[in-house]
Amino acid sequence: MSTAGFNSQNGTGTGQAYANGPSQNPVALQQLPGVSYGMSHQSAYNPMQAKAPSAPGPGQYPSGPYQPIPPVNSYQPGPPPTSYPSPAGRPLLSAPPIGGLPPHTPPQSASPSPGPRLLPAQATPPPPAVSSGSYHQNPQQPGAPAWQYNTTAPPMGQPPPSMSMLPRGPMANHASPAASLAGPPPSSAAYGTAAPPHVSQSTTQPPGPGMPPSSLHGYTQAGVAPPPMNPMAPHTYPASRPAYGPPPTGPPQNVRPTPPPTGPPLGSATPPPPKADAQCGGAVNSTLSPTEPDCQEGDIECPGALTGNGPQASNSYNHVDNKMAGLTQPGPPGRHLGHYPSLPPGYQNTSTPSPMHPALQAATQPYTQAPQPYPQMPSGPGMAQLSPSLAAMSLQSSTPEALRVVNLLQDRNLLPPTPIPAPTPCLPQDLQKINCSPEVFRSTLTSIPQTQSLLNKAKMPLGLLLHPFKDLSQLPVVTSSTIVRCRSCRTYINPFVSFLDQRRWKCNLCFRVNDVPEEFMYNPVSRSYGEPHKRPEVQNATIEFIAPSEYMLRPPQPAVYLFILDVSHNAVETGYLNVFCQSLLDNLNALPGDSRTKVGFITFDSTIHFYNLQEGLSQPQMLIVSDIEDIFLPTPDSLLVNLNECKELVQDLLKSLPTLFQKTMETQSALGSALQAAFKLLSPTGGRMSVFQTQLPNLGVGALQSREDPNQRASAKDVQHLAPATDFYKKLALDCSGQQVAVDLFLLSSQYCDLASLGCISRYSAGSVHYYPSYHHQHSPAQVERFQKDLKRYLTRKIGFEAVMRIRCTKGLSIHTFHGNFFVRSTDLLSLPNVNPDAGFAVQMSIEENLDDMQVVSFQAALLYTSSKGERRIRVHTLCLPVVNSMTDIFAGADVQAISGLLACMAVDRSVTASMGDARDAMTNAAIDSLASYRQSALTIQQPGLLSPACLRLFPLFILALLKQKAFRTGTSTRLDDRVFAMCQLKYQPLAYAMLMIHPALYRVDDLTDEGALNINERTIPQPKVLQLSVEKLSREGAFLMDAGSVMYLWIGRNCHPNFLSQVLGVPSYAAVPDNLYQLPELDTAESQRTRAFVGWLKDQRPFFPSLHVIRDESQLKPAFMQNMIEDRTESALSYYEFLLHLQQKISK
Repeated sequence: MSTAGFNSQNGTGTGQAYANGPSQNPVALQQLPGVSYGMSHQSAYNPMQAKAPSAPGPGQYPSGPYQPIPPVNSYQPGPPPTSYPSPAGRPLLSAPPIGGLPPHTPPQSASPSPGPRLLPAQATPPPPAVSSGSYHQNPQQPGAPAWQYNTTAPPMGQPPPSMSMLPRGPMANHASPAASLAGPPPSSAAYGTAAPPHVSQSTTQPPGPGMPPSSLHGYTQAGVAPPPMNPMAPHTYPASRPAYGPPPTGPPQNVRPTPPPTGPPLGSATPPPPKADAQCGGAVNSTLSPTEPDCQEGDIECPGALTGNGPQASNSYNHVDNKMAGLTQPGPPGRHLGHYPSLPPGYQNTSTPSPMHPALQAATQPYTQAPQPYPQMPSGPGMAQLSPSLAAMSLQSSTPEALRVVNLLQDRNLLPPTPIPAPTPCLPQDLQKINCSPEVFRSTLTSIPQTQSLLNKAKMPLGLLLHPFKDLSQLPVVTSSTIVRCRSCRTYINPFVSFLDQRRWKCNLCFRVNDVPEEFMYNPVSRSYGEPHKRPEVQNATIEFIAPSEYMLRPPQPAVYLFILDVSHNAVETGYLNVFCQSLLDNLNALPGDSRTKVGFITFDSTIHFYNLQEGLSQPQMLIVSDIEDIFLPTPDSLLVNLNECKELVQDLLKSLPTLFQKTMETQSALGSALQAAFKLLSPTGGRMSVFQTQLPNLGVGALQSREDPNQRASAKDVQHLAPATDFYKKLALDCSGQQVAVDLFLLSSQYCDLASLGCISRYSAGSVHYYPSYHHQHSPAQVERFQKDLKRYLTRKIGFEAVMRIRCTKGLSIHTFHGNFFVRSTDLLSLPNVNPDAGFAVQMSIEENLDDMQVVSFQAALLYTSSKGERRIRVHTLCLPVVNSMTDIFAGADVQAISGLLACMAVDRSVTASMGDARDAMTNAAIDSLASYRQSALTIQQPGLLSPACLRLFPLFILALLKQKAFRTGTSTRLDDRVFAMCQLKYQPLAYAMLMIHPALYRVDDLTDEGALNINERTIPQPKVLQLSVEKLSREGAFLMDAGSVMYLWIGRNCHPNFLSQVLGVPSYAAVPDNLYQLPELDTAESQRTRAFVGWLKDQRPFFPSLHVIRDESQLKPAFMQNMIEDRTESALSYYEFLLHLQQKISK
């Protein structure tokens, strides 16, 4: 993946707008530079913006839902997620001002505030000039933050009167050349009432009497000109995410249940009459607006099976494998949102439903089997009678560990001795027990603020980090003719819905009351009837459905694998071809697929070589096409062949390929033409392209020139050429995405290859990038081993084809920016031609409507894909989090790791669309802002020092680690491709792996013992303490292991004990340790077994293979090891203590 656009939406390249679909998106293409439309919300905090006041202008980068892309970045159709309007009054860090807020114009939508339209000229007046020497504002005079975290950007283009302006059917892959950097993305709230299926559910009305319009935030920062009538919806940004442990023990606060309201039950309001369902071909089973562009090819939302009118397949339920963290046994009925209390037979629904939240009922009254009112989510009438929010139960009673005040300048040893767990949301135990695992679904704030102004005040980003296709040891799989979904917002039934009675359930996202289909009354697990709340769909926050035929627009595609191999002289020299061919031969039978699986091969240098593998041939035929300007397929029907039928020919080809080009002197590379040929070959079916490239493409379409100046690698100035040099690879990727083709890139090179440009082919087609710098079969044996292991994993891991993913959230919340490898097909539908278990995604969110009447909110990610066996499946993850209204509760729920991971994604975008300096300043300001906000808003007793809540104590350390990370460091010689690849990984890797890249783990391993060891599969795994990344923790008498994610270093001290050297490394002395040792020898000693068990256990925790380097003081890799000592000072970067002093100076100004 290149850093090119690193914007999270689709963007313009340098060329004209182009469409990869039947029609352009009229909303996206009408963006006027510098003009935006916003709802009545205040500007949100944006950490990715340099803190400088400036006049409104086209240079502004507003963050927002779907951002029109800056021309410099060919990544998305929107400004980078890391750019946001800058509030006034904040002096600049070091970068020039980026521009002021664009003028706002209110949308003509279902927004409850019909204010007068503001003309562009009425934008916020420019704030007074501030000297750029100071880097942070005076706390007495709040000013512009560095990054606006969670602002819903106003919609693009003319304010659409309703959703009817959007085209139905597949959306265009659009890029808007007219959109300037100033153009904010559209807020889904401005689209009118058709919002439910989209990420923003802000306009869906619950059934029953209408709710009064929610109050709109009028919060204005001191020292800032008041916002216009309808300013941009605010974005806030959650704080870092250290664990704050389980909810406090002890009796809950005495919360009295509110008496039930007189009058009709809440759930009895008549639902709105159904309209024709745009998603389901007109089936009358949904209240979606008919113009909702939700029925896209392969759309999760397409089918109309929610009322059981599909084919009557028998209900069946399978448990795959064993345990998955987070999927525990359900609690007793009636104790959480997915259950209703047991009632006597007959369901005499005479009692009035209590408006109290079921979670509160569970916490405030003993569970009984007697008839009770059905718990239900608050909505409709009776709002005023709600009991206090979950915050009352949570953090008020005693100060939890997460809020313990830490003076960072005095407490130096803050790093916990064991890996940091994800914080546990402060929910009742029954809800928490069934909540989604943090390994799959994680929020930067585990307590969601009630309002956007509260979020802005906390100065932390709000977002979600997902690992949706993760390999799970336990995954409940359900086969049913009826997949139960909300008829309004299309949410899948989940553990956090509430059952009003046996026949009705209330959606936890839009609060609509839905009927329970007859088929859902039968429980396939217990084989009982009449207990829908005990079905597996309502007992598991992660579940997979085998989808009926309504979820298919064409027969499921077969598994199709096409390999495109560089065979130029440079490629043959590296020796990768031997490793590839042998690895594929070894794993040919393990490729995921069925009897329909197809494979094909293309090789290229200055010409393109196809291979006819048709059944009946005695040996493979090579067909050479030398006209690379007008590429064509010589025999289209015999280039992709059935693997089972033609396996012998495929094996013959793999055995002969390495020798076929052994003597080649061809030095040119026509990669662009080879990709075009591969696209033509895969277009009819879809599938996966695996591209192996060893040099800069220099011939034909897509040819590139070297842009790297080695003399500038260590420059402290801004890094150049992070954006792509051409939009050829992005355009081709979008074409591939439209035909369900993903492209995975393996780059094995010792020279500059312009990964910034080449990476676009994978980023926009939902592929992945694998990078092996300085790869050579003789000179870098560790790289060869890593390539072999990675290739085996790549060829045999699970794969999903023709996938789409949609993320929904409770009404009032809005998702506006996505990070990862994908193409945004419509406002919130991610197109993933392939999905793999190692891909991570992130989204940024804002609060569009006050969440005053809610105790909890929910988020649901639904991934629809075709398995390699040809089954259409839907994997659904649902996360529930509490809503709080105090600053202390917000800080207590901060997840420092998730915040750091989301900030890294935002900073990558900022680096590409603005500059590296801006991104670095914005990250520093993120730490300053959150700690300043904590001091001003959450600390009850003011004390001297740099104070932080315990849950955020590692935030400055992680920010400093990001500043010294390969992606963002300056002043240290860093190859451009290495930097770009590090950026790709930060955007694409799941959080657990990205954190090891950001802050490696250091262990002392020469004194391992069995004390506190784990026992896994009869293996004893020692558990040494995690050490601070500082040279002062090293000892010449010891041996230290550093785990940096994709690489591990075992550093041997000069005076290391001879016992360790002989028992673990098998050498008599320090001088005898070989220079190129990359494997631990298997010795029959207790020390060797312990060390190998620990290293093996660490490696097993990630899907990719980290290379291991044993190094001494004289080793060439010693500098790489030392650069990871984040807490130490270098020539170009502060030490951790100096960084803390810098933060304190800025906060106390």
